[in-house]
Amino acid sequence: MRLTQDQLDQFQTEGWLLLPELFTAEEVDLLRREAEAIYREHRPEVWREKTGAPRTAFAAHTYNEAFRLLGAHPRMIGPVEQVFGEKVYMHQYKINAKSAFTGEVWQWHQDYGTWKRDDGMPEPRAMNISVFLDEVMPINGPLMLVPRSQTAGDLKASHDVETTSYPLWTLDEATVTRLVAQGGIVAPTGKPGSMLMFHGNLVHGSAGNITPYPRKIVYLTLNAVSNHIRTPTRPDFIAHRDFTPIEPVADDALIRLARAHRQAAE
Repeated sequence: MRLTQDQLDQFQTEGWLLLPELFTAEEVDLLRREAEAIYREHRPEVWREKTGAPRTAFAAHTYNEAFRLLGAHPRMIGPVEQVFGEKVYMHQYKINAKSAFTGEVWQWHQDYGTWKRDDGMPEPRAMNISVFLDEVMPINGPLMLVPRSQTAGDLKASHDVETTSYPLWTLDEATVTRLVAQGGIVAPTGKPGSMLMFHGNLVHGSAGNITPYPRKIVYLTLNAVSNHIRTPTRPDFIAHRDFTPIEPVADDALIRLARAHRQAAE
């Protein structure tokens, strides 16, 4: 899969791009079931909110076949290689669960700030990819982006280890206010299977979810191989040390796995 010139132009200018319903209902149903099974597990990769509800599951591609296939899917790998002009590896993989009624806030931040400070990533040549497993609506805590904020570079941030169960390098209110005055705020929404790409320096965050509608999103960070991390401080399941270029799987790999699961259940 390749992006059109118009899509590339939007990404370069705005810092983000939404590809609606890129994955089929059959593929998403498989991933959603597998995500829910992972959240029920008690393993160090599964982090929980202070309420006990699941918050995120790291490194699912290392212990779940469906998410391994998603992490090497050509509909995802192709566009990122196109933007960077080189092969990529998996820097981080997580399945974020903004649970119904209890999903907590993600404060305003830039992801590259964390990758640089905590992992020793030289440049913001890593791409965030988000695949919606539930419908993302204006009301259930969608990701909010500040368009064009990626041009502000690496901004000063503070390490917040208290607000939520996940430590984050966050931006102060004055900085966010200034950037929003320049670029506004967008909250991309869409049906399950939609894929969002956004720049590592794009300022983003999300509000809590007090609705009955869960909002599960897979977040992958694909990093240019030449930009591999140098001084990681976080566990390997959060910041991966395997810099092997990803070799894409067949486009129908998830479909075949979904049908194999269905046949085994019959």
